Amino acid sequence: MKPIFLDSVGLVALWIQTDQWHQASRGVFGQMLSSRRRVVTTSLVLFECGNAVARNPARQDVIRLRNDLLANNGLIIPTHADWDEGWQQYEQGRPGDPGIVDCISFAVMRRLSLTEVFTNDQHFAAAGFTTLF
Repeated sequence: MKPIFLDSVGLVALWIQTDQWHQASRGVFGQMLSSRRRVVTTSLVLFECGNAVARNPARQDVIRLRNDLLANNGLIIPTHADWDEGWQQYEQGRPGDPGIVDCISFAVMRRLSLTEVFTNDQHFAAAGFTTLF
């Protein structure tokens, strides 16, 4: 079974109890844990998460996730090709289109043939991926 890609929208919703998507993300994440699905994400998504929760106790959640991903070979460093493809897509976008981290995430997901992503960010759905909440 292919890994699930972790997006910052899903992770921040999981960690921040006041986030509007907290309950939905918690339910899905619990299912992922019970099914023992492997998870992966990129260094860029971790940077995005780290910035989003830097002034919050969830800062420790980012550190724990990083350590878990490193221990399980789940931390992906985008390649030069991922970087170029993501920037090309970003350059062609307009206001309201995906940000650069999402564009590079799409490139990584395509390269690894990943289809499911822990998020409800509709940019992923529009790019052809299955969002999990």
